[in-house]
Amino acid sequence: MTDLQVFFQQLITGLSCGMIIALIALGYTMVYGIVELINFAHGDLFMLGSFLALTIIGALGLDQVGVDSLVSWGIFPLFIAAPVFCGALNWGVDRFAYRPLRDAPRLAPLVSAIGVSFVFLNLGLFWGGAPMQVFNMGGAAAAPKDFPALVSNRNLLGDSVIQFTAKDLLVMGMTIPLMIGLTVVVKYTRLGKSMRAVAQNATAARLMGIDVDRVIGATFVLGGALGGVASVVYAIYNNTIYFQMGYRAGMDAFTAAVLGGIGNLPGAVLGGIVIGVVRAMSDQYIATEWTNAVVFSILILVLIFRPSGLLGAAVREKV
Repeated sequence: MTDLQVFFQQLITGLSCGMIIALIALGYTMVYGIVELINFAHGDLFMLGSFLALTIIGALGLDQVGVDSLVSWGIFPLFIAAPVFCGALNWGVDRFAYRPLRDAPRLAPLVSAIGVSFVFLNLGLFWGGAPMQVFNMGGAAAAPKDFPALVSNRNLLGDSVIQFTAKDLLVMGMTIPLMIGLTVVVKYTRLGKSMRAVAQNATAARLMGIDVDRVIGATFVLGGALGGVASVVYAIYNNTIYFQMGYRAGMDAFTAAVLGGIGNLPGAVLGGIVIGVVRAMSDQYIATEWTNAVVFSILILVLIFRPSGLLGAAVREKV
């Protein structure tokens, strides 16, 4: 491959990985935008979604179904079950762990989120020991799990040395419509207007007749559902899952949300894409061991010159 071909190949890889990060970051930024809570459990919720997807594959025997043309029909149950599961679980976490601490000092729900993260992490470790063939009969609960190939790895560009596969198309085909749809929901629907009102001033929203707890609960459902979609896309794209994957993915997603402007939906997507592309280019042109340093150096530089993030709006603090 020529240098230009290598560059474009890394650009495609970076865009695909960045859009997966963006899907997770959307869940982070939605919750923060409404209740100003950094939901550290979101990454591990994403991990549980991928474990549910693998469980469904094993239960329905989808690992024995071949890939017809480019995509196996077996992906459709996953894209229904994982978002519903993650959305419901996220709602439950808000209802029983975060809502009772709504009026507590900010440190209390933050510590609670870290605690929920550890609960989910250990649940993933326990789940990895399930006595199913897709989990290697539970012989090594902590070991990475192979995720069956449900989408073809065939190059859509024909004989070109640059690889653009159905997996890359799936990532982009899920992330872009979801971001557009979410933006429409937030800007033009009654629920979206209620979300913006609660984000601006929860007390005033309550006085205007808005059910604040219901709106926050709906936000957690939407954020969790996005994490569920991301978990399936990640598993299909990488073909490997493990119980600690939520930490790395969650850290990248949170960084993307901050980089793009936390609370800003297009900013979360932009931040995810920037991080994905920077990671791919750093791996290729610098060294893998320096990638995290490069990513966080760029984050620090951006925040020095634009503390609100790339697309974040500067807000004056009231005193």
